[in-house]
Amino acid sequence: MLIHIRTSRKISSLARHALHSSNAYFSLSSQPSQLPPDESAAAARDVASFLKTPNWEKNTTLKSLVSHMNPHIASQVISLHSSEPNTCLRFFTWVCKHSSYCFHPVQKTHLLKLIVSSGLYQIAHSVIIPLIREFNRCEKSMLKLMSCFDQLRDEAGFRLNYPCYSSLLMSLAKLDLGFLAYQTYRRMESDGFVAGEIDYRTIVNALCKNGLTEAAEMFMSKILKIGFVLDSHICTSLVLGFCRGLNLGDAIRVFDVMSRDEVSAPNSVTYSNLIHGLCEVGRLDEAFGFKEQMGEKGCEPSTRTYTVLIKALCDKGLVEKGFNLFDEMIGKGCCKANVHTYTVLIDGLCRDGKVEEANGVYRKMVEDGIYPSVVTYNALINGYCKDGRIVPAFEVLAVMEKRGCKPNVRTFNELMEGLCRVGKAFKAVHLFKRMVDDGLSPDVVSFNVLIDGLCREGFMNVGYKLLGSMSSFDIEPDCVTFTAIIDGLCKRGKADVASAFLVLMVRKGIKLDEVTCTALIDGFCKLGKTRDALFILETLGKMRLLTTPHSLNVLLDVLSKGCKVKEELAMLGKINKLGLVPSVVTYTTLVDGLVRSGDVSGSLRMLETMKLNGCLPNVYPYTIIINGLCRFGRLEEAEKLLATMQDSGVSPNHVTYTVMVKGYVENGKLDRALETVSVMIERGYELNERVYSSLLHGLVTLQGSDDACINELVSMVEQLGGSSRGLYDFAVTRLCKEGRADESKELIQTMLKRGVYNEKAIDTIMESYCGRKEHSKCVELITFVLGTGFVPSFKSFCLVIQGLKKEGETEQARELVMELLSSNGVVEKTRMLDYVRCLMEGDDEPGDCSEFIDMDDLFHCKERPIF
Repeated sequence: MLIHIRTSRKISSLARHALHSSNAYFSLSSQPSQLPPDESAAAARDVASFLKTPNWEKNTTLKSLVSHMNPHIASQVISLHSSEPNTCLRFFTWVCKHSSYCFHPVQKTHLLKLIVSSGLYQIAHSVIIPLIREFNRCEKSMLKLMSCFDQLRDEAGFRLNYPCYSSLLMSLAKLDLGFLAYQTYRRMESDGFVAGEIDYRTIVNALCKNGLTEAAEMFMSKILKIGFVLDSHICTSLVLGFCRGLNLGDAIRVFDVMSRDEVSAPNSVTYSNLIHGLCEVGRLDEAFGFKEQMGEKGCEPSTRTYTVLIKALCDKGLVEKGFNLFDEMIGKGCCKANVHTYTVLIDGLCRDGKVEEANGVYRKMVEDGIYPSVVTYNALINGYCKDGRIVPAFEVLAVMEKRGCKPNVRTFNELMEGLCRVGKAFKAVHLFKRMVDDGLSPDVVSFNVLIDGLCREGFMNVGYKLLGSMSSFDIEPDCVTFTAIIDGLCKRGKADVASAFLVLMVRKGIKLDEVTCTALIDGFCKLGKTRDALFILETLGKMRLLTTPHSLNVLLDVLSKGCKVKEELAMLGKINKLGLVPSVVTYTTLVDGLVRSGDVSGSLRMLETMKLNGCLPNVYPYTIIINGLCRFGRLEEAEKLLATMQDSGVSPNHVTYTVMVKGYVENGKLDRALETVSVMIERGYELNERVYSSLLHGLVTLQGSDDACINELVSMVEQLGGSSRGLYDFAVTRLCKEGRADESKELIQTMLKRGVYNEKAIDTIMESYCGRKEHSKCVELITFVLGTGFVPSFKSFCLVIQGLKKEGETEQARELVMELLSSNGVVEKTRMLDYVRCLMEGDDEPGDCSEFIDMDDLFHCKERPIF
């Protein structure tokens, strides 16, 4: 009973100290405890008494006592056990994990300072090594720790010992902080320590990893004078350094020198570094040549060698060849694929749009006993998100959490971007809150994804609030952040406000780029303020920020659409004055302006001017002129120009053929239009909505009845051998607009029976039925689609589920949610339900997420760690 009373007193005394400040995160200082000295000392003695017992780390009472212990009391506990350095080190590591006020890196360094201020240098040296190992995961944390060492040196005269210096050098090399590693070596030398062989290698490696090869060579010449012998480790670092600096000539020179000396003969790491460097600059043939040379020299390619080459092939879109190399690697049996090898293949497949194949590789990886890393899961999530498949992406998140793989900021960034892609920006904000609640600090990409998504959907006020809240996380907005805001404002006719953000960018010292300024120029042009646009353009020219005529082309395009030919031609003179060379796009825009103003002959002259100035026209200026000729009924001239274009080596594209089809129909030549359609199909071009619309117009003109013409159009295109996918999409959209959704449903069912699935067409029907609150018909169509082996889109499911919930059909909505999970192959249904419920809620309004956008509140969530 007495023990319980003492424990209660201890806990209450610690609690009074811990909760003195409402925000513990900001209560860090070097000042003494807020508790009276006697109470603080008593609390420390109570905790210290537990450290004399066996297995004290597992004592639940002790865990309760230290859960809110601040660094000051923790340092007193360590002082009481100063004669037992090993116990002090164990307690330091343990308390930093279990006390919410010693958990953050800033609090850990504060505790270190208190230990040093108590004169416990031996203990300080022992705790510094694990601190260095912990902080070497992040450059920012390591720099803060280095700052702490400087402060201790200046204020307390504390010096690192040799083991601390050696560990610090290795950590700085790992983080690619080469120059800082060299400065640390100089300080180590000035403190009287003699560097060992490993330290010298570490410094050379650190400098080379940063591409500082000249500094590395100078350092090498110094250590050679003191009797240090060059070996393959040092030379391999030099090869790495030259490759990092893309100086492949010197890398190969060092490699050749190594090949002539047995002491420094190249090893598999040397080969892998050189092969990686060659792959980085696109010299794959040479890279594969060195791989073959490895076998000849008796140095078998390692897993890293193969992985580097597989990645290079996947980066070039040669995923199939990457798999061939993977098969060779497994077949030889000389090395085994690791998590990086599999991740490279999964990422390559996802970027190639083959997400299901990537999922298959993931499953094989797990079967082979290789645990996927967070990078592997991120690649899969990114693949699903880019494919618009949000539900499987969230299932990957659920699976990785179940397997104990903690998502990182990149994971959440990919998911947030995926949500923004499908128009769920506010759902992305909910996810942002979840990320912060999980103890992760967002980066600038997190904010950029959200701000861009919100601004695209028109929620500018929320975007402003996010922009203003970035400072709460110690993050500065960059050019991408401001470009998203500026583009969003310009698209909503607020170019004047957008220009104020451009000024803010300049004041913050953010370098302007052509993309940002082009967005602003476009905004002013759309408002008809061409003078303001021209002023920005000229300013960009004076600042030498214009590297291409793209910004000028935007201005020309506006003038073209306004048929202001004189102004366009004057602008062409501006291009020359600014030292820019007119591009094909520039001339094409001028041609378009002349055609719009009715001067087709002038556009033909501009075509000749292009050729004279050495800018060969592509298909687009030709197509624009052909379109103009067709519009004015000059079909024969259009046909002649088409022939001239082909004689010049420029092949017509689907736009050219579409223009000709429309021209023939408008001039009453449906038979010629059908001949052109036949040519399109023969040449592999997909028929588009404009072609179908023109043909339907021609049929209606002949027969006078739209109802029968749609069916005749379907029959006609199928006889010509055209793809029915786009045709059905056109027909369904047309029928739904006319209120004939049931007929469009019959068309879709016919198409599905033939094994053709058209997601867009089904989404259109769902929207039509939901708009009329005919949700039962939606459910019927979903059931039919699933019965044919296809899965309706996430958008379709969302529309129907939200509609059912609004109508009070909660049970049916719940059943459809479970059907959504099952049809997407979701196994972890229980884990997924929370995500799905959030995603399935009705469309957000700006006010709905105000609580989630309060970044100051989110930032303060970090005062306690999440266990």
